[in-house]
Amino acid sequence: MRKHLIGAAVAAVLASTSLAAHADALSDIFTQGHIDGQLRAYYFSRLYDASAVPDANAFSGAALINLRSGTFADGFSLGASFLTANSFGVQSGNPASIDSTLMGINNSVSALGQAYVQYQNRLMEVRAGYQYLNTPWMGQSDSRVLPASYNAVSAVFKPAKGWDIYALRSFGWKSRTSGGYTSDNLYYPPTFNGDTMYGGLGGLPATAHQANGTWALGTSYGVAGFKGQAWYYNFLNFARMGYLDGAYTFKTGTGFDPFVGAQYVDESGSSSNNFLVADQAPLFGVPGSSVKSRVWGVTGGVIIPNGRIDLGYNKVESRAGAVGGGAIISPYTAAYATDPLYTTSMIRGLVEMGPGHAWKAKVTYNLLKNFQVIAAYAKYTTQYRGHSHDVYLDLIYNLDGYLKGLTLRDRWERSVGGWNLNPGNKPFTYNRVMVSYSF
Repeated sequence: MRKHLIGAAVAAVLASTSLAAHADALSDIFTQGHIDGQLRAYYFSRLYDASAVPDANAFSGAALINLRSGTFADGFSLGASFLTANSFGVQSGNPASIDSTLMGINNSVSALGQAYVQYQNRLMEVRAGYQYLNTPWMGQSDSRVLPASYNAVSAVFKPAKGWDIYALRSFGWKSRTSGGYTSDNLYYPPTFNGDTMYGGLGGLPATAHQANGTWALGTSYGVAGFKGQAWYYNFLNFARMGYLDGAYTFKTGTGFDPFVGAQYVDESGSSSNNFLVADQAPLFGVPGSSVKSRVWGVTGGVIIPNGRIDLGYNKVESRAGAVGGGAIISPYTAAYATDPLYTTSMIRGLVEMGPGHAWKAKVTYNLLKNFQVIAAYAKYTTQYRGHSHDVYLDLIYNLDGYLKGLTLRDRWERSVGGWNLNPGNKPFTYNRVMVSYSF
């Protein structure tokens, strides 16, 4: 039934439109429609210091095409996104030498990134079907050639200026390397039920039950220098999560504006119908009888002319008897390193490292109008994966004039330490060359 969600929704809307709408309104679907997208060419390299582990790399070109119809039937519209990636035959014949997180191990992958029907008015927007989500713990994780997307019903309500209320129910998802939508998440093994999902954290066996999606409610509010949000997620059969985050910027009028912020995560999960408990998933080598996790963090810094300086700290408390010893259960960011914690690096964070604490310093600066440099250092002290640190450099150049829309980017990170994450507990370097053109 869930698989027919999109078809039923679109068919119902089109049926009602054919009865009630005038011919000129139907023509607006096309004449007022919009097409945009992005072309990408990415080359990723994992360079290991461990002699027994081969370096891994991957190249992929990709096209992301978005189509949006005009509005019809007093607020309805249709949308679709087509995704395709291709290595052009340059993938290594040895799977161990392929960075499978870029687009998997096959030479090509194509997917329907979005296919939805939407209703929108001044106070609300409701969308049903395949769609991108933009929430703290369920998002696009768009650091590869293809983003993640979800089979879901979502809604946002706008009762007042600066105040939004969100609700969603997801039934399945498409990972960054998958060609279709499946009932799994990043705790399942690669190719679970034929899904070409690579780059997850794993832990569940191939015989695990299929995931049942997620319920989520959230709200965000911003006024003057304050921005805050609160979310509740029920990752069905995995964890129930409460998440709070808030920040305040002191407007000084001098060009130097200090800011402070804090965040909090609390998770629990039933032992009677929790897949991680039932299958004794040994996250960080520690199975458990329940899901319990508590995380807090603080941040501060200053916005400066042409940039900003950030300092952040997070702590994941150790919880006896819990899965992963109190690990954060994050089904759609685990091993993707796309969670909202202040100390997450390009390649990992405390979701991937387990209980412990971390701090991170980051400087963002616009050297020229179109050239941005980001540098960061993160230090992790964890219970099960030891001590480690990451050094990060990000160079971003946005062209203008006749080449407006073209972005050249190089993301580089050197990781040292982190038992069972870096092969042989040796350092490795991850370099990501990313060229994109938006149209």
